[in-house]
Order: sequence, then C-alpha cells, then structure tokens
Amino acid sequence: MSVRCLVVENDPTAGLGHFGEWLTDGGLALDVVRPHAGEDLPEALADHSALVVLGGHQSAYPAPDGTPGSAWFPTLESLLRHAVRERVPTLGICLGAQLLAQAHNGTVAPAASGPEIGPALVAKRDAAESDPLFGPLPMLPDVIQWHGDEITELPLGAVLLATSTACPVQAFRLGSVAWGVQFHPEVDLPTLAGWAASTDDPLPEQAGVDRELVVDQAAHLQDDLFEVWHPFAIRFAALATGSLTPPPSVQPGRRLPLLDS
Repeated sequence: MSVRCLVVENDPTAGLGHFGEWLTDGGLALDVVRPHAGEDLPEALADHSALVVLGGHQSAYPAPDGTPGSAWFPTLESLLRHAVRERVPTLGICLGAQLLAQAHNGTVAPAASGPEIGPALVAKRDAAESDPLFGPLPMLPDVIQWHGDEITELPLGAVLLATSTACPVQAFRLGSVAWGVQFHPEVDLPTLAGWAASTDDPLPEQAGVDRELVVDQAAHLQDDLFEVWHPFAIRFAALATGSLTPPPSVQPGRRLPLLDS
C-alpha cells in the first residue's frame, strides 16, 4: 500500500518543482489539491501520511478589513493545526511556512529588511544538529529565496533551525514532525524563470536585483542545490514512511528567541 502525501498548491505559478520527483523517489504518492482552482481542502488527513503546503504570491496575514489573503486560508490553517496535533509529517514552504506559524499564533509581516530574491545562504542554528531533516545539512546551505513577507514571531515552543542576517526565521520545527522553511528548496529553473519574467511581481525591483541575473546565478548552483535538498526531501519522505525516527515532541513553553545570545 502506497504512502500518500497531500500537497496543497496555493498558486498556479508555485508548484512542486523538483519535489514532485524527489518526494516520489522517497516512496510517497502525491495527491495535489489546488484550492486556487476551486478544489476543496479536506478537513483532516485520514487518508494521508504527510502534508506539504507550497508557496504563493498571497500574504499569509489578513487585510486590514479582516479578509484573508485567500478564501481558503482559514481552512488551510485549521488543517495545519490538525497535522501538528496528530503528528503528521508536515512541510510548509515560504507562504506555507508562514501559514504554519500563523496557524499556531505566530506572526507574519512585511520583511523588515525588504524582499529576499534569488540565491542566498542560510545559517544552521545549534538546535538543527539533532534535527532529522536539518542535522545532515552543511552549516551554510545554499538556498533560493523569493519572498516579501517574513515570520516575525514564532509560535510557542517552536525550535528555530536556520537563520540569516536579512531574515531571522529561515527554518523552524513545530512539535516533532512539522517544519517550515522560508526559502524554496523545491523550486526548479523553469519555475524560477517564470517568476523572474512576471511583470506583475515587483519584488525583484524592490530587492534591487536583476531578474535575468537571478536565474543565471541559480542555474550555476543546480548541482549544489541538488546535493543538499534532494536528500532533505528523501528524509522528509522517510519520516512519512516510518523509516526515519522523529525527535521527541516539543512541549509548548516560553516564546523562544530568534537570535543567539
């Protein structure tokens, strides 16, 4: 019997990318639901052993009048709370990470240092060494960034796993098997080129980067990115299939600092 993973696609331009192949390599059968196209989100995960929530152009936080960033976000946040409560392996990517944090009383806001666009480095925190997903990563893994918002406060009990000068929350774990990453380990070159070519997206200009240069730099990093993030995806799949043991559940406590003292 195959191990099924529910994938929530929030934006038609932000699909699974490399993770479509990599998670399948790890033994997962992927069921993609597209609420942006009118497909309904489930209320629970009885038929799925893992959950992946992808990125998108929307803001995770509501508009000033209380309107959610997208109509399905309240349902999606409820699903994320269900996943954490039931210890279903979960990975939120960029917007997905922000929704994971917000669903558990974290906060999201426009990035104080402005948008992060293109190739970058993030730094592992000490807590990452014992983490089943982040432990084997190098201390300064290469990543691809594309975001204008950031998590400004983590949920109670969340463990900060990676940071950067521009954006203090780059990766975190909530409970024992739910992770959020602000960057895009899944993104492939065609997807990145599509983002760069979109004249509807002002983030590259706000970040002061050249759109074509971003894609060219990412192209030169493909081997390095594969070496880091393909095994990461395989490890996530291994948690879902039961061949990798998760850490003990983290109990809620005081709000953890974002930076080393």
